[in-house]
This record gives sequence, structure tokens and C-alpha cells, in this order.
Amino acid sequence: MEVLIVEDDPISLKLLSGTLSQLNYEVIEAKNGVEAWQILQQRTIRLVITDWVMPEMDGITLTRLIRETEMTGYIYIIILTGRQGIENIVDGLDAGADDYLIKPFNPKELSSRLHIGARILDLEQRLKGAYERMYELAMHDELTGLWNRRAFYTHAQSELERSERMVHALSILLLDIDHFKLVNDRFGHLVGDRALIMVADTIAKNLRSYDRAGRWGGEEFIILLPETSLNEAAEIAERLRIQVMNARLPVHVEDQDNFDDELRIEISLGVATLNLGSSVSLDQLFNAADEMLYLAKKQGRNRVCY
Repeated sequence: MEVLIVEDDPISLKLLSGTLSQLNYEVIEAKNGVEAWQILQQRTIRLVITDWVMPEMDGITLTRLIRETEMTGYIYIIILTGRQGIENIVDGLDAGADDYLIKPFNPKELSSRLHIGARILDLEQRLKGAYERMYELAMHDELTGLWNRRAFYTHAQSELERSERMVHALSILLLDIDHFKLVNDRFGHLVGDRALIMVADTIAKNLRSYDRAGRWGGEEFIILLPETSLNEAAEIAERLRIQVMNARLPVHVEDQDNFDDELRIEISLGVATLNLGSSVSLDQLFNAADEMLYLAKKQGRNRVCY
């Protein structure tokens, strides 16, 4: 693990660096707070041991600067000082330091305090990972991995406002798996889930970096296409329809004949576009796409209406 030592006294710096190296820490050295701050801007270091009194920028000022700046991950700071008064210690902790060490330091005490810091940083990292996993679960549909309805709606609202502000077209694709109930009734819900995943994967493979897709509910999916005209969106929808239709989902049918088969999935799509210079609500845009999806169903399914 890397440790940044901030110390202006050469003898103290050499002693501290040697001790940390013996404890198997990778040492980075800085002679004052200014130099240390420059290092922290260039690389991610999670443990800092800083002297209190230094030229140009002292340890307390450096600590406050770290705490006031949004850094990548938490930085555990130990203040190294010859000041033993309780008021001085409190001042260091109030500035944002996590711990302190009195000069001359005891190597065993230093090792113990660094282990405490490492445990806290490890816990912080695990909590961060748990939060990110929870965030992913809260924002994404568990089965397909696409955004859920709530997350998609929030992003779409922001994109609509941006499109109106920048005078860009914005298109919505709403698609539905045709006769999906029959798929579940004949082959079972596990096959139905596989069909949903296959459609979601086909959508994901066709997205540009700035497009977004979500599961709107049941067997319905929705796609947001920024800076995309109506004709362009219709072409994308038609390409999706053909790709889904040409895909084959292997299924095992257990009936009197007991045979393996390939299931062909078909989808209907409705497309709506916010024209340049127009101003509508997000719900109006969604409703327009939904009306076109209804029309596609009414006209026989397995088609695109826009």
C-alpha cells in the first residue's frame, strides 16, 4: 500500500521512510504541503503522514485542503507533531486529521496506527462497493440489465430538456413482444424470460454510446435516441424488428411428440419524435410512441409505425 510522507526535515524523512519500507509500505516523499498537494493531484494515495510545521504549506493547511476538495476515495491522514498539548491535538483533529503521532515516534505504534488506517480504508472501499451494487440494482431491471422505468424516465426528462435547449431532435422507440402471453402459456415462464433477455440483448447491441434503453414493463421496452430524426429512428426500429425476428430461441417442447424446436420472436414498434424547435412534455412524447405501438398492433403486429 502506498503512503505519502510529508516532512521537511531530511533526518526525520529518512527515518520515517526507512521504517515504512521495513513495514512493506511503498513510500512517496514530499518536502512540504505544496509538493504533497501536487502529488495528490496526479495519483491516488489513500494514506498520508504529514508533519505539522513546514514551510510554504504546513500539515494543518494541507489537511484542510484535502478535506475541502472532492478526492477520489477517502484519504486517511495522520498528523506527525512534536506538540504534545491536548489543545494542539484537538486542533489537528478538528482540521480533518484522522489520527496523530507524537515525535519521536515509536515504530510499533506507527505500525499499529497505519493498520487502523488501512482497516478503515478497506471498510470504506467495501461500503462504497456495496452502495454501487445497490445503486445498480435500484436503477436497472434485474432480469434484462437494462434501465428500469424510473431510471429511464429520469434520464429521458433531462435529455428532453437538453434537446429543447439545444434545438435537437429526440426520438422515442416503444416496442412490445408480439403474442408474449402465448409464449409463456406454451413454453413456460423460463422460456419467456429467455425471450425477454434475447430482445434486451439485441437492443443493447444496437445502441450508440449516447442512446439509452429500458424495460418499460412486462414485455415492453423503450429506447431513447438523442439527436435522431423521425426517419432515422424509424430505420433503427425496422433494423431492430428484423434482427429480433431473425434470431432463433432454442426451446424444448414437452408434449406428445416431445421435440426440440426454435422459437421465432416478433416485435411491434411505435416511434415518436420531438421535432426541431418543438416543446412538449415527456408524457406527451411517450403517449405518441404508445399510440404508434397500438397502431402497429392493430395493423397486424410485427411492424413499425411512426
